[in-house]
Amino acid sequence: MSESGQQPREPRDRADYERGLYDYHDPTARLGATPARSALTLRLWLAGFGVVFCAVAAVLAARAGFGWGAVVLGVLAVVSLIDLVWVAHRKRRGEPG
Repeated sequence: MSESGQQPREPRDRADYERGLYDYHDPTARLGATPARSALTLRLWLAGFGVVFCAVAAVLAARAGFGWGAVVLGVLAVVSLIDLVWVAHRKRRGEPG
């Protein structure tokens, strides 16, 4: 058992997500409504767009002499890249969406 008193979870694969998780309860589901699913593919595309857009905009802002603008856009590009990598990891693990 862990410090929180819960047993550690076993890793899940694609088949587990396709069957539905046994310990998942959707509090918004009413009268047999299907559980909501994350739009991982959309989030992947949006994160990719954010990386490209912010990186190009940061370079253009740096060339134009907007130092702080370039830094802010560079930070946003890094955050988008981290999100892109995390969503790709979740999709590769087999989560639906």
